[in-house]
Amino acid sequence: MEINIKETYIRRRETLKKKFNKGVIFIKGNEPASIDTFANHYPFRQDSNFLYYTGINLPSVSLIIDITENREIFFADDSGIEDQIWTGPVEPFSRIAGNSGISEVKPVSQLKPVIDKILKDKTELHFFPVCQGRTLIKMAEILNIPVTSVNSRASVQLIETAIKQREVKSEEEIKEIESALDISHQIYLELMQTIRPGLSERKLLAVINSILTEKNAMASFPTILTKYGQYLHNMNCSNVIKENDLLLIDSGVFSNNGYSSDITRTLPVSGKYTEIQKTIYNLVLETQLKSLEIIKPGIFFRDIHLNACKIIISGLKDAGIMCGNTEDAVGAGAHALFMPHGLGHMLGIDAHDMELLGEDKVGYDSEIKRSKQFGLGGLRLAKKLKPGHVLTVEPGIYFIPGMIINWRNENKFKEFINYEKLNEYLGFGGIRIEDDVQVIPQGGKVLGKRIPKTVEEIEEIMN
Repeated sequence: MEINIKETYIRRRETLKKKFNKGVIFIKGNEPASIDTFANHYPFRQDSNFLYYTGINLPSVSLIIDITENREIFFADDSGIEDQIWTGPVEPFSRIAGNSGISEVKPVSQLKPVIDKILKDKTELHFFPVCQGRTLIKMAEILNIPVTSVNSRASVQLIETAIKQREVKSEEEIKEIESALDISHQIYLELMQTIRPGLSERKLLAVINSILTEKNAMASFPTILTKYGQYLHNMNCSNVIKENDLLLIDSGVFSNNGYSSDITRTLPVSGKYTEIQKTIYNLVLETQLKSLEIIKPGIFFRDIHLNACKIIISGLKDAGIMCGNTEDAVGAGAHALFMPHGLGHMLGIDAHDMELLGEDKVGYDSEIKRSKQFGLGGLRLAKKLKPGHVLTVEPGIYFIPGMIINWRNENKFKEFINYEKLNEYLGFGGIRIEDDVQVIPQGGKVLGKRIPKTVEEIEEIMN
């Protein structure tokens, strides 16, 4: 079953409306973002909440859901003949709205008068926070408030209701994520067969972009493709890759209906890992596989994260890099020198799903609060897992020279870290392995076609 059928969106809005006794819900679609002239735009990305409740991926569209009056109204303008000179024929919006299950359409010029009346009548008005600059400006104009006040005045009830609804993925949504993963699968196989010493990182980024263009797809976040994988979100693709370099690629794709994949692999440029690379790589892989094994409904994801940290410490102790009691090292946060990020995050329409609605509301709840400890405080998802959650599992080990030197100079955690041995790894780089996982009653299910990740599989394909 496809997701772009009106019954899906009708059902989602009905579920939303049942949580409100009265008032009006206002959902603003994103505006086109100009590059250098008002007619020249960046690729359009729809607001995630608007996309979830309507399925409409067009700019400058708004939705009013009047709970009290039981009305749903789109505000949108049809393109005129002058516009169609440039774009060709465009389907009337009334037909597009019908595909979403809404029959009432008004011009955009009528939106502000409607909102003005709602505010004048002191009717409860619920709206989401928004991210993009032009959308923020439009929202401020419509609501008659400063731009800086828009997101702080967003409806807590609407946010919390949407999180509970969106965090559990339907089978339709799983199929969308897997269709994005089909393209990710092709990307990584192509890269494994293309990478070789002497190529530029930009050349390999072009391989990814070529596949995206061929598939009429968009990246769901800026691709990370770097030989300096120790820097977690390094997007500088200006380097030439050399023998014995490691290349970390973290990329995601949007499906046709806007759902994201998010996959990371770390590959040997020469086609074969060195012995020291293989040791660290296999430790990261062991951490990921053991984390996947214990995913199940009812377990706190923070516990899975902390267990992953213990596996990493144990392996680094075997390598002579760490020492001391493992439990004490985790409790102190000494491992964060090597894995300063969380084990994973929610995945859906957004790569970091619903992050705009508040990470502490998405990944945490009344049972578990965010830690202030470095490393553990960066964990985006900590709460109990339940069937229907989709999340990433992405352990990593990084040797960040600046952090290592800083901690060493401070003698930080010297009872757990062998800084003399660590000096041998200052130029190592970083390794991360990431897959997308659905929580099902039986445990955790890795989604999509299997993207090779063992040393043996990768070396066989690359050679």
